[in-house]
Amino acid sequence: MNIVLFDGVCNLCNSTVLFLIKYDKNNNLHFAAQQSIYGKNLMQQTNIAGDNKSVILIKEGNVFYKSDAIIEIAKLIKGWPRILKYSGIFPKGFRNAVYDLIANNRYLLFGKRDSCSVPSEINMKKFL
Repeated sequence: MNIVLFDGVCNLCNSTVLFLIKYDKNNNLHFAAQQSIYGKNLMQQTNIAGDNKSVILIKEGNVFYKSDAIIEIAKLIKGWPRILKYSGIFPKGFRNAVYDLIANNRYLLFGKRDSCSVPSEINMKKFL
């Protein structure tokens, strides 16, 4: 199972999860907010240090952070967003600098919720 751990109170992150669900035609991805009980337990069991500033992908027992997670997620989805898998041609330092710039300003730019959102009934099966 491929699990995407995301910041559940971040508006950008929640919108991105809904976007990914739309393009996850083969049901390759499952999602958990890092603040959820499942997310916290999974991070503790797998020794993942989370600060809610990075999307985390657990794929086939491997853990990917930041831009590496984005590239690996892009390999698992269908449609035009899959083009993001080619961002690996850029040096990791550059990719992560861009990622960090967005991550560090995401609440300012996109807002923040008081608590994690509840998925719709249709999407509920995608969340752990």
